[in-house]
Amino acid sequence: MGASLNEIKQRINSTKKTSQITKAMQMVSASKLTKSETHAEQFQIYAEKVREIVTHITRTQLTKIAKSSNPDELDFNSMLISRPVKKTGYIVITSDGGLVGGYNSSILKQMMNMLERDHESASEYVMIAIGGTGADFFKARGINIAYELHHLSDQPSFEEVRKIVNLTTSMYQNEVFDELYVCYNHHINSLTSQFRFEKMLPITRLDPEEATEYEQEYIFEPSKEAILNQLLPQYAESLIYGAIVDAKTAEHAAGMTAMKTATDNAINIIDDLTISYNRARQGAITQEITEIVGGAAALE
Repeated sequence: MGASLNEIKQRINSTKKTSQITKAMQMVSASKLTKSETHAEQFQIYAEKVREIVTHITRTQLTKIAKSSNPDELDFNSMLISRPVKKTGYIVITSDGGLVGGYNSSILKQMMNMLERDHESASEYVMIAIGGTGADFFKARGINIAYELHHLSDQPSFEEVRKIVNLTTSMYQNEVFDELYVCYNHHINSLTSQFRFEKMLPITRLDPEEATEYEQEYIFEPSKEAILNQLLPQYAESLIYGAIVDAKTAEHAAGMTAMKTATDNAINIIDDLTISYNRARQGAITQEITEIVGGAAALE
């Protein structure tokens, strides 16, 4: 019985140490989540302003595209025109490591279902992976990765992702693929995230009716077309960057939730082990008393 008591006591002590670690990791993830939510809110202000400007400048073109029976024949920026899809580009955003619950598995499961449903062979799509978990997952299944990015900071700056967002917009303009989707978990709140499958290119989510009317119209120099050639790639890049910021926020929330669950489970285990320890100890004491009483009775 003594050995059993020692074993239970060791398990209680080791579980307490584990709960202290998971509690600390929960607090770290909570701090990261708060900073990431602030970062995302600040970026959203910028993104909305850029969208407002782009919608205003492209209003005329968007209206003509909507009314045209053959938009691909219009001499507009290629980022506004849908073309026949020969190959699709995917940016899949996952974490670099584990300890984030089902964050990665939900994304990768959805992605595999879509690839199997929408494509007959790997030649029909181009895969770009942000995060080591997704890159390793696809490589293990024989899916080629055109480009991969690892070890983003907790609040990634645009400079960190500039290369990959520039690359993807250039690949679209050079017709390496004909449409681009970003696949990631969208942050809703600290307990909930939702898989998102967003079309980034061509830019089709602009509504000309949302265009802001100004008392003074812009003066374009050198020309509206030249400005759009610079502005539209930047707008597309901001959409991709926004998805990365959103995904990183969801990752921190998933990490915090996973560590909280682990801490709660450890506490439950400690409670159960403590009950078992007390019962075993009570049994040992009862047995010792019985042996003493039995011995005393034998001497009478």
